[in-house]
Amino acid sequence: MKVPFLDLKRDFREQRARIDEAIARVRNRGWYILGPEGEALEKEFSAYLGAPYAAGVASGTDALALALEATGTCARKKNPEVLTSALSAAFSALAIHQAGAVPRFVDVDPSNLQISLDRLEDSINERTCAIMPVHLYGHCCGMQRLQQLARKYELPIIEDACQAHGSRLNGAFLGTLGQAAGFSFYPTKNLGALGDGGMVVTHDEEVYQRVRMLRHGGQSRTYHHELLGRNSRLDEIQAAILRFKLESLERRNEIRREIAARYDGAFADLELAVLAAVPGLTPNRHLYPVRTPRRDNLRSYLSSCGVETLVHYPTPLSLQPALRQFVLPNQQFPAAEAAANQVLSLPLCPELTEEEIEHIIRSVRRFFER
Repeated sequence: MKVPFLDLKRDFREQRARIDEAIARVRNRGWYILGPEGEALEKEFSAYLGAPYAAGVASGTDALALALEATGTCARKKNPEVLTSALSAAFSALAIHQAGAVPRFVDVDPSNLQISLDRLEDSINERTCAIMPVHLYGHCCGMQRLQQLARKYELPIIEDACQAHGSRLNGAFLGTLGQAAGFSFYPTKNLGALGDGGMVVTHDEEVYQRVRMLRHGGQSRTYHHELLGRNSRLDEIQAAILRFKLESLERRNEIRREIAARYDGAFADLELAVLAAVPGLTPNRHLYPVRTPRRDNLRSYLSSCGVETLVHYPTPLSLQPALRQFVLPNQQFPAAEAAANQVLSLPLCPELTEEEIEHIIRSVRRFFER
């Protein structure tokens, strides 16, 4: 049996009629950029999250960069630095760089692979202008303590919520717990478009208005550029598709949680570590990462069984060639490096069949019981 890690073709086939309807609606209207579909999605996504403001942009990377720029916090410091996790996709750090700041990496907590709050406080200095926690895998660090640290050092929290659509902490959605947040609508996300896209979410009206200008070349009105902005606009076709996909996000996240719970039960007696639970967190189960020192052998065996897996992420940001320049002398990231050598993501998409789920479970168990 062949089990893909993620098969977007299945998702497309299931929703083709609504996708065609959304595209036709935009085509018939003849309005493709910054139109009614985008405005409606912004209102619907902000209402879903319980945040007052949301602005659609071209990608999750742009969402993070524009959120940072719009707060103005980095512009107020000389040689500004933003603290973020050493274990993430490189785009987290690239967004910080694009916003005109230096990404400074903080090691992760080995129990849940989120940014280590002890290491974070040790890293704060006079150049620190913001904190960007990455809600990796749809999980989070201890946000209450992070908020306390942010208040103590008068620093804004810009949440990297690019993997956290629908994750909740004590009833509040991740992406609503800082000054602003960036979401990604990359096709593989829990809420994914048929292309790229992103959203800035905030409680701050001033940040919201600045993002709206910055994404559109810094214009306050047509041909009147008040800011040095960029071209980062969510197109109408993607917005139309995301609007109806948002309707099923909770249902699809619940399917992910059900599959993850089955994995949890099936692997509980194996030498296979999973992410430690954060009190009060209901994750969206964007990914199902497991940890084992035998990761490469396990991956090879699962491949021989037809089960496709991925590694998120094989190289910490501190070891990425383009990002090494931002690592301070003698800085070390042992937890992030160990995780990069041990983490493996198992298939978890809602389209998995019962037969495929059972095959994954049997294959993993056979590897450890051989």
